[in-house]
This record gives sequence, structure tokens and C-alpha cells, in this order.
Amino acid sequence: MNLSVKTYPKNTVPKLNYDVLIENQQDGGVSATVLGLPDFKASGVTKEEAIEKLIQLLQEREPEILTVEIQLPQTEHPWMKFAGMHKDNPLFPEVLEYIEAERSQIDLENETK
Repeated sequence: MNLSVKTYPKNTVPKLNYDVLIENQQDGGVSATVLGLPDFKASGVTKEEAIEKLIQLLQEREPEILTVEIQLPQTEHPWMKFAGMHKDNPLFPEVLEYIEAERSQIDLENETK
């Protein structure tokens, strides 16, 4: 398996976008949680305060964007080992004629239905 990692210099890293769940708490406060990253959660008296604390938490962790490309190993199709196995069989043309005749009969039966 081939693996390549693309990294970006810190001065060209694109902005990170997160979906944030805002919830009102029973005590009157507000919590903000990054969806998909439950460890990133902050609380505040207001929505804005909770979001600001969440942003600070994310910035403290100094996230980095990586693009990982994985090239899957080349594998032979499972049927390829059978391809051409009857090419030298002297009866093969006869078998093909039989298959064609059967297929034609089935097609005729299906047309009349």
C-alpha cells in the first residue's frame, strides 16, 4: 500500500470550519460543542461567550490539516484467472453455439410474453 501525506505550510493553512451545537443549559448558561469532536466543548453565560471559549480551546490545540491519500494495492480481478482457460479446447466453439442457441430460445420466449 502506498501512502502519501500532503502538508501545508503554517502561513498557507486554510481556515478551519466547524459545525457547532449550541445548547441552552438548565442553569441558564449556554454550551457549545463541536459536532463530531465531543472533546471540544465550552460553556458560558451567553452564546457568544461559549463560542469564544470554544474558539480559544481550538486555537490552543493548534490543529493541523493533513490530506492523506492511500493508494490501494493492485489486485487481480478474481475472475481473471479463468479468462481464456478454454481457448485451446477443440469443443469450445461447439459450446458457444449451444449457448447462443439457448440464449436465442430464451429471447424468443421472452418476446412472446
